[in-house]
Amino acid sequence: MKIHLILTVLVTLASCQKQQHDYLLKVYKGKFDEVGVESGYINTKGDTVIPVGRYLYCYTDTLRDFAIVTQKKGKAIGIDRNERELFEVFWFDNGPDPVAEGLFRIVREGKIGYANKQGEVVIAPQYACAFPFQDGKAKVAYQCETISEGEHFRWESQAWIQIDKQGTKRLMH
Repeated sequence: MKIHLILTVLVTLASCQKQQHDYLLKVYKGKFDEVGVESGYINTKGDTVIPVGRYLYCYTDTLRDFAIVTQKKGKAIGIDRNERELFEVFWFDNGPDPVAEGLFRIVREGKIGYANKQGEVVIAPQYACAFPFQDGKAKVAYQCETISEGEHFRWESQAWIQIDKQGTKRLMH
């Protein structure tokens, strides 16, 4: 397994150098396909940029614009190449919020907004509750109640609104 991983990294590095890409690749300590295994990032020359173990886990395999990592205190965040924290990533089920229609949910000061796959905040965090986008719309509320149902929860609000991908409010049908 270790030899396979080293060969994979070397082939990937050779490909990146040939194409002269300027991004970082995730490297692992231990089994590479398990969540929770210490990981970090190297550049296309093989130099360590973000040391293995700096974060609890690195979710993003190839750091182009930004990466999602888990801090040792357990919070998932988006970082840039210089490890500047861009935002907290909304935690859904057992991991970072998945991308839906090009956007995923982020959190800042307890409010939810949306970022795109390039790590750009496209709708500033302002909602107490916000669902993923579906058919170009997302259901959001400025005020809501979180109802715990065992290990899961649901949101209730008397004032749901719908927004489009630019954050423009739309009438709910």
